[in-house]
Amino acid sequence: MRDRTSAFNTAVFIPSPHLSDAVNGRIVQSEIEGGVHLRDLTPGTVLEVRTQNRAYTIQYRGSGQALISGHPVFCPEPVLVNIHGSTWGGSMLKERYIGRGMCLEFGHPAHQPITTSVIVEVRESRPKAA
Repeated sequence: MRDRTSAFNTAVFIPSPHLSDAVNGRIVQSEIEGGVHLRDLTPGTVLEVRTQNRAYTIQYRGSGQALISGHPVFCPEPVLVNIHGSTWGGSMLKERYIGRGMCLEFGHPAHQPITTSVIVEVRESRPKAA
């Protein structure tokens, strides 16, 4: 009989001795809060991302690129951007990750990098019925 535990990922986060306890704690908290690693998405995946101030629609294109809409000034219509990742509001970035409790940062073709308000919900969008 095969050992059933071998099928489960038992990896546990090991704090980096090179980072402060506060930073290690935030990394752990980001995994607890949940989110989406872009590496786990297939091109064409559509995400609904709700922040404290806006609701964004993100259509992932692959290689960190996405069509994003939902901001009346920066992206009222879908615009192609580079998703940098999520931040806690400072300069530290969790690359190519969209996480609850964090701020999304993306590179816009006509503006400085944009950082959203705090993300409250991330979910994959269901196709709309015809």
